[in-house]
Amino acid sequence: MGRVGAAGDNAAMESFFSLLQKNVLNRRSWTAREQLRIAIVTWIERTYHRRRRRVGLGRLTPIEYETIMNPPAAQAA
Repeated sequence: MGRVGAAGDNAAMESFFSLLQKNVLNRRSWTAREQLRIAIVTWIERTYHRRRRRVGLGRLTPIEYETIMNPPAAQAA
């Protein structure tokens, strides 16, 4: 984290929470905390981590990167 008031400090987390709010929280009303928790974890694991491209992986998604780094023949052995 940078200094107080630095513009880029929370940009990544603000982007993440914005996507979370649009894709999970605002889609319906939640009656139980456990339902919401499961919906958030499911969204993160199934959608966010699988589709979001990462600079550190050469602009690939984690699934694409694993496929390239671990060809199916190597996984079978």
